[in-house]
Amino acid sequence: MAAFAILVGPFALSFHMHFPDEMYYSDAAVKMLQNGDYLTTYLGNGELRFRKPIGTYWVVLAGFKLFGVSAFASRILFLLAGALTVGATYWLAKLLFDDKKIAGISALVIAANPVLILSATRSIPDVLLGLTMTTSAIGFAGLIRFGDQSPKKYLWLLYISLALAVEIKGIPAVALGGLAILYLLLNPWKKISFKTFIHIPSIAVSVFIALFWFVAMYIIHGPTYLDSFVADQVGSRVTSRHLLILKNGMLAVLILIAIYIPWIFLVLPRFKESVKKTWSENAVFFGFALLWGLAILGMGAMTSKFYERYLLPVAPVLAVLLAWLLVRGGFEMRQRGLKISIWLFLILNIIVWLVGLYINIQLGSTFWIYLQLALGLIILAYLFRLTAKSEKLPKALSYSFLLVFFLVSTVTAKISLPEQGEQVAEFVAANSIDPKDEIGFIGNIHASSKIRVYLGTDFYMTDISGEKKLTDEELLKKSEAYKYLIVEDKHLSILPENEYEIREVSLNWDSKKIPFLLQNLSNPEFHSLLQENGKIYYWLEKKSAQ
Repeated sequence: MAAFAILVGPFALSFHMHFPDEMYYSDAAVKMLQNGDYLTTYLGNGELRFRKPIGTYWVVLAGFKLFGVSAFASRILFLLAGALTVGATYWLAKLLFDDKKIAGISALVIAANPVLILSATRSIPDVLLGLTMTTSAIGFAGLIRFGDQSPKKYLWLLYISLALAVEIKGIPAVALGGLAILYLLLNPWKKISFKTFIHIPSIAVSVFIALFWFVAMYIIHGPTYLDSFVADQVGSRVTSRHLLILKNGMLAVLILIAIYIPWIFLVLPRFKESVKKTWSENAVFFGFALLWGLAILGMGAMTSKFYERYLLPVAPVLAVLLAWLLVRGGFEMRQRGLKISIWLFLILNIIVWLVGLYINIQLGSTFWIYLQLALGLIILAYLFRLTAKSEKLPKALSYSFLLVFFLVSTVTAKISLPEQGEQVAEFVAANSIDPKDEIGFIGNIHASSKIRVYLGTDFYMTDISGEKKLTDEELLKKSEAYKYLIVEDKHLSILPENEYEIREVSLNWDSKKIPFLLQNLSNPEFHSLLQENGKIYYWLEKKSAQ
């Protein structure tokens, strides 16, 4: 868990990459702090948004409350949720098999899962859903192991986790939880009686948690809020076109296999024998894991557009199944495959390390980046030593994969940072901008979200364009209400420039020009090239208001 947090942390806790959906949660959390309403969620343009339950918004809000409004605060709890998912996976395997070897391999497999890693670097619902569904799986595992004599703590864990999952994502949690309960009631190997599931205290508390926000929104806003929620959960997500269902289903299967590479290849040599052995050992869990795997593939196939992160709710359970197959198949005895996999990742790490060193030397960097590179080199040496001596090879494989993300952040540090939010915050502080006047924003709303986080609660900024595409005339008319504007370079020409004092407030690498700029790092005229090929935002102040 600590290794996960430390190696993924540098990439996660700054906006090296900003996932588009993060803006919905950070924008709403900032507005919650500003208006004191912690139940209603707003977009950056001030419109209401009810597409997701309140859980993820509150996690971002908690980060802001604990650490202040910042990129770090918006993501730290999601990174910790990723680390806790690793621990929960270990707990799940240990409970099922009482075998530290299977539990340890399960934790290593999920820690090196790219879907978990990427989800833990974004303030979006998926990693929270993955964590809560894994803890609910621990509750189901308690029932699988102890049957009708299962301690009540497992029912508490099962129901509370599902309730939290509902407040994070909605219907997917209900579907997976309901399927699991039906499976335990009906499976032919070890049925759980219906009476065992009836535990009034935990059910009552869980129903309250699961429905609290929905009832509150009904009381405050009436039934109309359900329109956008249902549209997002079902209407705009679920497709009925057979060809698209087939395409998404095949894509989901391929991605499910890909996210367990290279572990899944290591189970192939004795796959048939391993399946027979594990099935005879614990058919109930084997069927449970397969059911959840098939269910998530089915739900993924039914979406109008499939994303790899949709697999995360069941990824830890499948990691336990895979680890179980690996251990029972004696995969550690076949060191050749392990070593080849590790060497491939170590070579990739060396390449990334050299690129990071080169970019930072060319452009100049901070002490902390060079310290990170030095630490990365020490970890590389440690992993080389383990691999050369054939010691702890599964650990070396998992850590070598995690190290890639640790080192990638040294590469992106000069490409992505400082990003628009940090640059605008520095400009505002340097120029003593009065926060009493609202700021209008015209441009990419993902950049707007980063700026809003860095400006914090003192400044009110509204996205003039929002998610809807407006004409130039509409943008111009709406912008007249603001003394201050932040404008993306491509929109500057629509404004009457003679009416504003215009200053450059942010200059960043344009993603389309990254290859060209990398080729010119050593060019003495690099800054001029960046000016010509970068993405620029301008600060506009009305002259009449000065």
